[in-house]
Amino acid sequence: MPRSKVRKSNAQSNSDDCSTCNFGEHLTIDGYDGNQRKLNDKNLILKCLNKLPDVLGMNKLAEPQVYFVSDTKGKDPGGWSGFVVITESHISIHTFPARKFVSADVYTCRDGLNKEFIVKYFKKKFRLQDVEVNLIKRGTKYPKYNFV
Repeated sequence: MPRSKVRKSNAQSNSDDCSTCNFGEHLTIDGYDGNQRKLNDKNLILKCLNKLPDVLGMNKLAEPQVYFVSDTKGKDPGGWSGFVVITESHISIHTFPARKFVSADVYTCRDGLNKEFIVKYFKKKFRLQDVEVNLIKRGTKYPKYNFV
């Protein structure tokens, strides 16, 4: 398709006459009043990062990595940070056991994330009492076709 036909709208349609679409979806979950023991469990975080892509039908490019982060003597009291790179993008988990808090995200180039399932998954795994959830449409002007 010639470049001149690329629309400048914030199109999210899959219709054939639309030359742009959104690139993907980014689900962010901030969980509060979680179980401190679970939030401080490196193996649980690793298991989550290892299993969630399979459950969601996504493909891991590498094995998940989880690191301990020390107290920064500021806003961050330390905890675990984990990440798995998937063909579709990434999944990350950052726990802060001293604050009973977790910040997780699932970013994918696919559309139609099962938001309710993913939120329930994290609530159950870390026994979260409250969550803030945001679903962001990424790359809303992403070209449907190559320019070459």
